[in-house]
Parts: sequence; C-alpha cells; structure tokens
Amino acid sequence: MDVKQIPLNDLHVKLGAKMVPFAGFNMPVRYSSDIEEHMTVRNGVGVFDVSHMGEFTVKGPKALDLIQRVTSNDAAKLVDGQAQYSCLPNEKGGIVDDLIVYKFKDEDYLLVVNAGNIEKDWNWISQFNTQGADLQNISDDICLFAIQGPKAVATLQKLTNTDLSAIKYYHFAYGEFAGVPNVIMSNTGYTGAGGFEIYVHKNLAEKIWHAIFEAGKEVDIKPIGLGARDTLRLEMGFCLYGNDIDDTTSPLEAGLGWITKFTKEFTNAANIKKQKEAGITKKLVGFKMIDKGIPRHDYLIKDAAGNIIGKVTSGTMSPMLGIGIGLGYVATELSSPGSEIFIDVRGRALKAEVTKLPFINK
Repeated sequence: MDVKQIPLNDLHVKLGAKMVPFAGFNMPVRYSSDIEEHMTVRNGVGVFDVSHMGEFTVKGPKALDLIQRVTSNDAAKLVDGQAQYSCLPNEKGGIVDDLIVYKFKDEDYLLVVNAGNIEKDWNWISQFNTQGADLQNISDDICLFAIQGPKAVATLQKLTNTDLSAIKYYHFAYGEFAGVPNVIMSNTGYTGAGGFEIYVHKNLAEKIWHAIFEAGKEVDIKPIGLGARDTLRLEMGFCLYGNDIDDTTSPLEAGLGWITKFTKEFTNAANIKKQKEAGITKKLVGFKMIDKGIPRHDYLIKDAAGNIIGKVTSGTMSPMLGIGIGLGYVATELSSPGSEIFIDVRGRALKAEVTKLPFINK
C-alpha cells in the first residue's frame, strides 16, 4: 500500500522529525524524545500535526437523518457551534470507528474520522445515504493542528479576535485566525491538557503553522509527535481505534454507554439495547502496575489463579506517574477499581490493580 504524505511533510523532515508510516500516512513520531514532548504538553504548549485525520461534510435537509442513522449518540441535541463524540456501530455489535460530529448550523455538519478508516467509514456511511444527503469527503483538502497544553489558549489568543476562553469544551468557533478566514477553532483534543484543534485548508496550513510557532515563542512552544500523543491520551484513558475499540468491541464493553442513546434508531440499536439489559460479560478497564514492569499491547491479563481473563489493549510507562499503566478488557467481576489482576510480561505474572480513569487529574 502506498504511504500518503501530509501537506507539511517536508517541514517536519526539516524540523528533524523521525517519520514513520502510521494509518497509511508518513507521520512525525517524535522530534526530540517522547518523554520531553509529553512533558512539554502537560506543562506548557505543544503542536501536533494530525492532518492525516479524515473529514466529511454532511449537508442538506437529510443531513441530520443520515447522521442519526449511522451514529450512536444523539446529534439532534447539538446546538450550532457544538461538537459531539460518537461512534459508528456495525451490524455485528462492534464499532466501525469513533468520530466527532460538528454542527455549524441546521443542515450543515462535519464528521471527523480516524485516518486509517477514511475509506472504510466513507463506504459505510454512504451505503445508508439513501435519502440524498450531500456527503463530501474533504479529507485531502484539510489540515488539522492540535495545539495542546496549559499555555495553549493564551498562545492562540494572540492570533484571533474570537474570545477563545468563552468557547466551552466540545464547542467551536468559525472565523478568522492568523489572518486566515473560515478557520475552525475547536475546544477539543486528545491529551487532557487543554487547548484547541485548528482546521484549515491545506493551502494556508504552512502560514498558520508558522504563525502559531511565532505566537508561542516566548513560552517555548514545540512540535510534538505521535509517540507523546499516545502516552498523553493513555494517561487520560482515551480509547484508540484499532487498539481499545474495533469491529469486535461493543460500545457498552468499551465504557461508551454514555455516547449510546436509545432515544433514536441507529445501526444495531436493538441488539446493543439487549446487551445492556442482559449485562456485559467483559469490560474495558484502566490498570496501574504494582510490580515493576511495562504492559504492552496484546499481553495477557490473568487472575490470581493464573486463568486468562483478558488482554492488554494499550500500555505504556506513564511519564507523569513513573509507573506502568494500561487499558484492557477483563471479565466484569474483576472490573471494579481495586481489583487485583496480573499482567503476563514475558512469562512473568506481574501484579497490577484496576483503577478509575483518568490515571491523572487534569
């Protein structure tokens, strides 16, 4: 498969980024070190170029009907300028993808999907577009920068007259930014460190990138790679598609009952509702290592008797806590915080404890 390049690929190479194939794109994984970049975002401000993400516009009188049909959350509740986390359930009880739905105004929406699923999601949504909503894939035209960290808002405020502090979490504004019109400024992110995500046409992306770095010079703003993005999202207990959720995991098992609304009809709603009534047998949990060791994707999770009760879906050494943390599916009876579990690390059963998410407080 050909690896695609994001529009600012050459800029990242010039900045000394280590580039690796990820989700079908050549992406910056790190510029300095993962830990240094992680701490930059937790304590200051860092910028991720996540232009590999996919964007679909949905417009017209049937736009909301289509979104309601394919997503689990209730998009009818959205007000203009609000975003909503949701997922696309499949017909077998699993998840096609997780996504964010943006509402500009009635009959005008944007769906933001995962990079590795752009074609899959497009085909999935298109098959349900039987009433003629105007659905467009604009992924190749849009760049997305995530400016994250406690100093992000003050940095970005220098570049716009829009009052960013007035934009609530999971809301956005559409206006001028760094002298560029029609920029989406979204109070969302994947780090738990605060900040905004900026959507801009690719032809103006380099101009905006340089403006952001100029504005953040005095607070030592840095570019951040996918390595730190993964450890940051894991400290918050945020799911990564392909690891923690996939075509076989139910939204309820993944702890996404809060985005699964049975107030409307959507794909497989009846079966998911039945699962809710019957009770789930496995559950995605967070855990901290008690014994010294780093949990990794696909390591087995066992009970005290050595029985396999699940698998690690994501794991790392937490830069903030200095211990191994992870997510994984376990039998429901061992899913309560405080439950003792064991991670099989190269044949050794290392003790861990189920813990409440997030792992760190914002």
